[in-house]
Amino acid sequence: MTSLSDSFGRAVRQLRERHGWSQEELAARADLNRSYLGEIERGAAMPSLATVAKLSRALELSLPSLMSHFEQVARA
Repeated sequence: MTSLSDSFGRAVRQLRERHGWSQEELAARADLNRSYLGEIERGAAMPSLATVAKLSRALELSLPSLMSHFEQVARA
């Protein structure tokens, strides 16, 4: 069974790749450290709600849209 952090990380990576952005670009847009973003994408870190909100803004999504995508990935 996949952990929540793994599923969330996959969701963020998928959305980042849809934009055609590198980790560096998304990290800059979200005002996050690139290595921390890498940990999130690998499922090695579970971000705080504040960080999730930064990611949703950077990915040009509402928070509910980001969470909906996460739920789809978690169910797959």
